[in-house]
Amino acid sequence: MPSITLPSGISIHYQDIGEQDQPTIILIMGLGAQMTVWPDSLVFGLANNGFRVIRFDNRDTGLSSQLDEIGSPSLFRLWLSKHLPIRPPTSYDLDDMAKDVVGLMAALKIKRAHLVGASMGGMIAKIVAAKHKKKVLSLTSIMSSSSYSDSPPPKLKVLLKLANRPVKYDREAAIRYTVKLNQVIASPAYPTSESKLRQQATLNVDRGYYPAGFKRQLAALTKSKGKRTPVKKIKAPTLIIHGTADPIIPASCGEQTAQLIKKSKLKLVQGMGHDFPDPLMAKMAKWITKHVKKAEKTRLKQQVNKTNTESL
Repeated sequence: MPSITLPSGISIHYQDIGEQDQPTIILIMGLGAQMTVWPDSLVFGLANNGFRVIRFDNRDTGLSSQLDEIGSPSLFRLWLSKHLPIRPPTSYDLDDMAKDVVGLMAALKIKRAHLVGASMGGMIAKIVAAKHKKKVLSLTSIMSSSSYSDSPPPKLKVLLKLANRPVKYDREAAIRYTVKLNQVIASPAYPTSESKLRQQATLNVDRGYYPAGFKRQLAALTKSKGKRTPVKKIKAPTLIIHGTADPIIPASCGEQTAQLIKKSKLKLVQGMGHDFPDPLMAKMAKWITKHVKKAEKTRLKQQVNKTNTESL
């Protein structure tokens, strides 16, 4: 899989699947999660439905740029900078990560795309859709919120598990941590066996376990707190998919997003948590496919109307 270096100097590692001349879907993953967290069944399911599908590692994740030169941010100092007249620590925020998406599109010569974002990736996708309207044909937000400031804190059990992330690299400890975390955030209606979770965790840890990047992305979320994404400005057709059993971002956040974005559609999935359970992936591919194809149909109709108007 290739990498592209953006004008900002950030290197983005990505995978490009499907025919180049088909409508493009860009998948944006969430906090500390590599692009491989997008299930192959969903990715290739979308490609088989006639789309060009691109997934990538966000900065500070997986095989994309590791920004060690920024150092390890102090979340406490970042919090203080929002309440006291002190200089905030150097870091990036979600706006910068949204610029990475726009930069990737430019580098791949993609003028317009359908964005699908999960969790923090959904927040990034909304920033792109709000600030770069002409580049976004449709938006799908999965287990996300309208902005970081609108998200209630995760349940205590999840916070404790996040706080116990191993800092120094220990392969076995990292695998155990990843398995336990995924058990905490899992969909109660669609349980995954521990052996399957361990297999997935091993693949991700061996590919690119990077806790320093996770902390910087968490700082990006914290830095973005209070910077409300102008979701009311989003004009792209929007589909919101949210689990009723999500322990990190409650379903109420999905409902609020649906209220803020005009004509958006909300699909609440009973028993789904903050993960991608295998039994739901065929359905999710179907939901996204239907949404994207409808947006494509509307776009083509508008093009025809514009051509007919210009010919008069």
